[in-house]
Amino acid sequence: MSAESPPLVGLDVGTTAVKGLAVGPDGTVLARAEVGYPLSTPRPGWAEQDPEDWWRASAAVLERLAADAGTPAGIGLSGQMHGLVALDTADQVLRPAILWNDQRTAAECQEIEQTVGLERLIELTGNRALPGFTAPKLVWLRHHEPDTYGRIARICLPKDYVRLRLTGEHASDVSDASGTLLLDVAARSWSEQVLDALELDASWLPRALESPDVSGLTRAGLPVESGIPVAAGGGDQAAGALGVGVDRPGPVSVALGTSGVVFAALERFAADPQGRAHSFCHAVPGAWHAMGVMLSAAGSLRWLRDTVAPDLPYDELTAAAAAWPAGTEGLVFLPYLAGERTPHADPDARGAFAGLSIRHDRGALVRAVLEGVAFGLRDSLDLLVELGVAPSLGRVSGGGARSQLWLEIIASSLELPLERLAVDEGAAFGAALLGGVAAGVWPDVRAAVAATVKPGSVVEPIPEWSTVYREAQEVYRSLYPALQGAGDR
Repeated sequence: MSAESPPLVGLDVGTTAVKGLAVGPDGTVLARAEVGYPLSTPRPGWAEQDPEDWWRASAAVLERLAADAGTPAGIGLSGQMHGLVALDTADQVLRPAILWNDQRTAAECQEIEQTVGLERLIELTGNRALPGFTAPKLVWLRHHEPDTYGRIARICLPKDYVRLRLTGEHASDVSDASGTLLLDVAARSWSEQVLDALELDASWLPRALESPDVSGLTRAGLPVESGIPVAAGGGDQAAGALGVGVDRPGPVSVALGTSGVVFAALERFAADPQGRAHSFCHAVPGAWHAMGVMLSAAGSLRWLRDTVAPDLPYDELTAAAAAWPAGTEGLVFLPYLAGERTPHADPDARGAFAGLSIRHDRGALVRAVLEGVAFGLRDSLDLLVELGVAPSLGRVSGGGARSQLWLEIIASSLELPLERLAVDEGAAFGAALLGGVAAGVWPDVRAAVAATVKPGSVVEPIPEWSTVYREAQEVYRSLYPALQGAGDR
């Protein structure tokens, strides 16, 4: 590596690990590092972590990347959204962080929607109150841990706690802040109206910057040199979208991880009036994005494998699925194994197979799961189209993207070509690009994306399958209301 082109580092503070990348100015990945940590579930439906674990992992990752690729020119941050870190006047953590997948705040969500008004809440924040978001967690603390609540001097999101330790600065970015339910998303600033309605102290909040802005410089005594610019960064979905080149309208991102996300960039703010899709600020200054989130995408396939064929590799399962025709002879799978967010904001939704016959075997179950996930993604895409999105193709990423059959099914269901990327490294790659803009390597985010994101192979829809899937989609959509509440009996 020449002295003229030091690496750019991206950190992704995830739910299971901090993942770090060192990236060259042409997008080449020069080094990778990952350090994991535990998840605490002290009660059913609760999910917490110790922020100190994030910092220890981040410091170790930075040390490894510096050893392997050299001192970075800039650092960008990304991470799991929505988590609440409560700090006292000395910036000490008051209690374990409450995470995005914590479900304890159903009553507080209802309280927020009644206090602010659902329509007004969506107009201001682009979203309805969901248990994962940050504001309901604060209201929960006020109700259930008043002593802790009374000692709060500052709050921050997961990646922003790492920034605090790196730079000493209290700062966030507007894409991650959009997931707090406290940001006026259209205005890209904290919402005085929501804060006043919920009686929350505005002084607790960090500065809300644009994603490529310099939020501070690294302090002395860290595993990296002092004085390195640290970009404001982005929430994991916004940063991940940069990594697959979704920085402007046109292509949409289709992420096939444990959850499934369809993500579209917007030139102007637009929100679904019913709050079925999320509308947030993008990691591109002056731009927004909308996304639909299904909670069990590749997670549905993993559940099926673990349940019926734990010793079989995925490629054998999908090979058996390929023997079945599109539509799986009327077998339909609802992928609501962990509740759902889009299009049904229903934590109590449950999965189902419908249309089973004596002919259906393990391969049929697998194909039905692949198709059910595709139908869930189509629900999200159709909501984005209602907001004015006109997709030209889908940029696909995540573990599920390794299956050619699954991509053919999804492309045919979405009726959209799907394009793989030469580098599929998730949010850490996008964070590194933001670090590069902060360091002056590129003039802006779109220039960074153009210089580094390289398209790969394209999977086209199969017209005969698309015909079958249009009819099957309607059957799929009819099953949720028919089965709603069935698991309560």
